[in-house]
Amino acid sequence: MRQEFTGQGAARGSALGRARVRLPHVLEVVEERIPAEAVEDELHHLHRAIGTVRAEMHALRDRLHGALAQEVGEFLDLHALLLDDPELLSGLDDLIRTGRYSADYALRLQRDRIAGVFASLDDAYFRSRVEDIDQVIGRIHAALHRRDADTQGVAGEILVTDAVAPAEIAQLQAQGVMAIVTSGGSALSHSAILARSLHLPLVVGAAHVLQKVNDGDVLVVDGANGRVVVEPNAADLRDHRARVRELARERKQLNRLRREPSRTLDGVDIRIYANAESRDDVAEAHAMGAAGIGLYRTEFLFLQRSEVPDEEEQFRTYRDVVLGMTGRTVTIRTLDLGADKADRTGLVLRDEPNPALGLRGVRLSLARPGLLDDQLRALLRASGYGPLRILVPMVSGREEIRAVRGRLDRLAAELRTSGHEIADHVPLGAMIEVPSAAIALPGFIGDVDFLSIGTNDLVQYLLAVDRNNEALGDMYSPLHPAVLRLMRDVIRLGQRRGKPVAVCGEIAGDPRFIPLLLAMGLTELSLHPVTLLEVRRTIRACDLQVLKSRAAALFKARGRLEIERWMASVAPGVQA
Repeated sequence: MRQEFTGQGAARGSALGRARVRLPHVLEVVEERIPAEAVEDELHHLHRAIGTVRAEMHALRDRLHGALAQEVGEFLDLHALLLDDPELLSGLDDLIRTGRYSADYALRLQRDRIAGVFASLDDAYFRSRVEDIDQVIGRIHAALHRRDADTQGVAGEILVTDAVAPAEIAQLQAQGVMAIVTSGGSALSHSAILARSLHLPLVVGAAHVLQKVNDGDVLVVDGANGRVVVEPNAADLRDHRARVRELARERKQLNRLRREPSRTLDGVDIRIYANAESRDDVAEAHAMGAAGIGLYRTEFLFLQRSEVPDEEEQFRTYRDVVLGMTGRTVTIRTLDLGADKADRTGLVLRDEPNPALGLRGVRLSLARPGLLDDQLRALLRASGYGPLRILVPMVSGREEIRAVRGRLDRLAAELRTSGHEIADHVPLGAMIEVPSAAIALPGFIGDVDFLSIGTNDLVQYLLAVDRNNEALGDMYSPLHPAVLRLMRDVIRLGQRRGKPVAVCGEIAGDPRFIPLLLAMGLTELSLHPVTLLEVRRTIRACDLQVLKSRAAALFKARGRLEIERWMASVAPGVQA
């Protein structure tokens, strides 16, 4: 019988397939003891399952490297570290050897033990990591019982579940999943961001789907408007085919924009830069006609390795990025590691009570001056091969940017003296992602050459909302009046002082937000290459003078709903 559910469209696309229902993960395993002679075999099966999961995650990390936003790598790295955690592994072995429990029951006991420790902590960050423990334990449990047929994945099916982890998204697509429907989640979560990057249709917040949809039901999913139809009728199927044809036409039209200018209807050029973290990203940015690289992340050089890359290795990497953009500006961000990101080099602290507010970004770099000097020397040397800018993350005030500026000037003089060819001037910029930096900016804007607003962290810090905490619902939103007014102030100050200002957060790559950003006066955006053409199309449909003339009404808005109505009124045809 036909049924219809409405959720929130999180990733565009239309899919038709059979439902695969995955109920919320609960490791319901009855207590089971094994005889002494079966212990070694049970340990062998467990270790083989752990090895299988480890290999799958390693292969997935390699596949994703450079192809997606950095967040998916961070989640995979965290899960890989949990998988290698000596406490987890030795605890499992001990439960099987000493307690003579089955591997299934040992997994449940160890999961409950670790989750109990995390849940007892006062810090919300560590309490939230229970979900990661569940994901890792669940992967091992699934591998223990996997049949050969299971490796064929769920090609042609639509996953219906309560939630989907970021680390799963690309793997599910590789298995042939057509779309995902969740009963919870947010369109601003990491999972939704990755689904959009992969063009995998995703509907979140579809209440009651787990109670009403059964395995094998035929579903039509519209990831744009959040509509899910169970057992579609003839009219539903016609609508689906029409959407598929329209999306195919749209992709063909977007491809024609690769060499077109990012110019508004009234003739104003908007510079679209690309975010990148690998050679693949740089090549894609070049192919899409990006104005340059607006944010090159250097963390990937440090993650999942036991030694810190030296100056020479970093120099070769940065030089190749500069050469790859053939004269277009490359902005490279200094190391943005912290205890919230997986790292085996020993650089970050393991026991920070609140990693998001801890020793991360420029704070970590200044606490490790030798590390910072190596990176700055490598960047300066790379500047001899083409236009390069240096971007400093997690700046909270003047002291940090002046400290980096001082080291940069000293190192530049030393390199010139030793005969290295470096640029006459290497611009230094600050990421504005900490509210104190935005507020204190008038006092140090003279110390920087450009600014980049990192909206992902700025929203979290300003609103005190973790965007991955689903219990907070839609509280994480860049459409909060305080966020828009703080961004407006930064942009206006940059314009008055002649300092270029870009936005490099997630909203820069979402076509829905482009009219709003242009109305604020932004003329530079930095985004993932996968959304570049969609953003260019939106820019070409905007009249900048009209948007600016209506900006006053935007900043008078007292809440999110008023801001959303403003967005709908200025660009009713913009697609999500």
